[in-house]
Amino acid sequence: MDVLTWLLVGLIAGVLASFLMGGIGYGIIGDIIVGIVGAFLGGWLFAQMAWTAPFAGLAGVIFVAFIGAVLLLLILGAIRRATVRRY
Repeated sequence: MDVLTWLLVGLIAGVLASFLMGGIGYGIIGDIIVGIVGAFLGGWLFAQMAWTAPFAGLAGVIFVAFIGAVLLLLILGAIRRATVRRY
């Protein structure tokens, strides 16, 4: 994949994951970063579980990146809640 495809997949997956998790997004750069890191996390998870994407081509890549981005946001939210001080 070329750089433009990475950015497009990251943006789409990051925006969709942010909306699903109840946020309004992290801005265009933040959503791209969440989506790209989510793509790596989703790819690793799918490989470990021996799963395949239910779609072929770019749609499958976006799906795997979306799953990874949602998982990443769940992990970040859990860490954020665990580190917030409550009085």
